[in-house]
Amino acid sequence: MMAVPSTRAPVVAMVGGGQLARMTHQAAIALGQSLRVLATAADEPAAQVTPDVVIGSHADVDDLRRVAAGADVLTFDHEHVPTELLEKLVAEGVNVAPPPQALVHAQDKLVMRRKLDALGAAVPRYLGLDSLDRLDELDAFARHVEPPLVVKAARGGYDGRGVRLARDPADAWEIARSYLADGVSVVLEEKVELRRELAALVARSPFGQGAAWPVVETVQDDGICVLVIAPAPELPQGVAAAAQQLALRLAAELGVVGLLAVELFETTDGELLVNELAMRPHNSGHWSMDGSRTSQFEQHLRAVLDYPLGTTDAIAPVTVMANVLGAAQPPEMTVDERLHHLYARMPDARVHLYGKGERPGRKVGHVNFLGDDAADLPTLRERAELAAHWLAHGQWADGWDPHEERRR
Repeated sequence: MMAVPSTRAPVVAMVGGGQLARMTHQAAIALGQSLRVLATAADEPAAQVTPDVVIGSHADVDDLRRVAAGADVLTFDHEHVPTELLEKLVAEGVNVAPPPQALVHAQDKLVMRRKLDALGAAVPRYLGLDSLDRLDELDAFARHVEPPLVVKAARGGYDGRGVRLARDPADAWEIARSYLADGVSVVLEEKVELRRELAALVARSPFGQGAAWPVVETVQDDGICVLVIAPAPELPQGVAAAAQQLALRLAAELGVVGLLAVELFETTDGELLVNELAMRPHNSGHWSMDGSRTSQFEQHLRAVLDYPLGTTDAIAPVTVMANVLGAAQPPEMTVDERLHHLYARMPDARVHLYGKGERPGRKVGHVNFLGDDAADLPTLRERAELAAHWLAHGQWADGWDPHEERRR
């Protein structure tokens, strides 16, 4: 008898119901799929839009089993799943992408630093501490590194959380002691003299195919990314290519399946140092939803399903992405009304809102602007910042008045 081809669409399950899962679901729709998500509540961003939702915790192995049941692959919108639980799933036959032995390098900064060292990737000078008994090593490290020192919790930090600046060795000792006393390993680093921060985003499939987007510049405020410029302006072609090759090499060496974001420091001397790794869709890649031939979200699905990867060419000479961060006081004006006014002034704005409640500093959306000429960057950046501020505050930061504009 002739085999009947299956008409079943692949099932991708994603741990986490945040905005990254929401936007991955949007990409899944175009592929004839529906993303299954593990969310903690029915009102989380992804749970609002996908019909296939499992309510549970990423720290409960039975909940992880429920979301993975019958799925072709289990992937992530955050890195906080305990490694030992993922190893259990793999032992039970679940296809986890990226696999736990790769993901741990995005979960644990100390494991990451040591591995990058072993692979010959340039990183800031650092000291790893995993017990209170080793605190005396801090003094020797501090003798070779001028203060201030950066003290990082090895696990659990994001968007600037778990990262503190120590003014002197005594301050660093106290911060490190507090983390270690809570059972959290510590990474102490030199404070790098920065020109700017960059990000190299790549994808890798199980087959070993890789794809790299243009290297971008990321602008941070208090540890939170507020702006992304693609491609990074005035970055020499050779340096950009080296950053892409580094990211592709790390993806292969670590066994990544899916996306890998390599966050980089560009020093005042022009050196590139690896700061962080992320193995999921990443804030630095949101520009690709409108500015690249293949968005990071579609590419992540292609990668974990082992489809051939899409082209990553930019479709405009420059794209600027601005995050919409919740205002200190949420505006009285509804989001719908804010969108109405934004589009009236800036009809070319590409808005992506996440369905989240507005709280101070919370990422509730982003907006993309595409430019026809790299020389347009200053204007494009100003417009992106104005649009993001308007969507967050319901006020034009430049005092623009539509009624005054009409009178002119």
